[in-house]
Amino acid sequence: MQGMAPVGKLTAAGKMMSLSRTETFAAAHRLSSKSLNDAENKKLFGKCNHSHGHNYKVTVTVRGEINPISGMFMNIYTLQKYMQEAIMEPLDHKNLDQDVEFFASVVSTTENLAVYIWNNLEKILPSGCLYKVKLYESDKNFIVYKGE
Repeated sequence: MQGMAPVGKLTAAGKMMSLSRTETFAAAHRLSSKSLNDAENKKLFGKCNHSHGHNYKVTVTVRGEINPISGMFMNIYTLQKYMQEAIMEPLDHKNLDQDVEFFASVVSTTENLAVYIWNNLEKILPSGCLYKVKLYESDKNFIVYKGE
């Protein structure tokens, strides 16, 4: 047919692609710094200084080149498996301050939780493909972390 590009020109192989997946997990915590006394913690963290929970939503974005054989950068089910291991298993239905060793010495803020998730994912994902972790504490509040 005239005017049509050769099939080889239509492939996306070798192009950089971003792939994202979202999961939801429930976890409890209490914002409290061991460096502060009770009054200072109450003043700084307000009502979050009491034990409470969130239904967190996390979106993980990975980047890489599209494979010419599979036509994918990464199978979405592979990303789901990584997220299950790095996020869901250690965090879902847990008390962050009591059940997750990382938070024994770090305040369990959403910022620190995003760093924890990044670190866990970076250990198991193929090297260099983790691009962004977007963590929602609520519908209106979220953190974006790119490993900086």
